[in-house]
Amino acid sequence: MKEFTYTIKDPEGIHARPAGQVVAKAKEFECHTTLWADGNEYDLKKLLSVMGANVAKGDTVVIRTEGADEDKAEVALKKVFEDNL
Repeated sequence: MKEFTYTIKDPEGIHARPAGQVVAKAKEFECHTTLWADGNEYDLKKLLSVMGANVAKGDTVVIRTEGADEDKAEVALKKVFEDNL
């Protein structure tokens, strides 16, 4: 299992456009990918799950990858978060 923490910088938090980008990237990998926010787990491969996390600017989230290609997924997802959120 790999994980990283990220503090949301986007003034609107995780909204539709960046959530869609995160989900699209997560779906490229076989491993299980999750977002942890406020003690709850959300599936990064499901748009409604990510949107349902209600993450706002300044919130810190944990992204976890677990499985065969977890290393590649971690690097790719970290870049998507840094570039879009």
